[in-house]
Amino acid sequence: MSLRQTLIDSHQPSSTSRDPSAQKPLDAVAEALERMRFGVIQLTVHDGRLVQLDVTERRRFA
Repeated sequence: MSLRQTLIDSHQPSSTSRDPSAQKPLDAVAEALERMRFGVIQLTVHDGRLVQLDVTERRRFA
């Protein structure tokens, strides 16, 4: 199971109806996690809805 599907499944209530407006923010979070090796993802939530996603990526040189 992909990270994106895991996020979607954990976010959805047990009913079979899926809110299409919730899909886009979850896709953005999953994409950020898949691309990142080191860094921080900060989510801003207002009234129970994700309104902002900030990604700070770190580049490490050995």
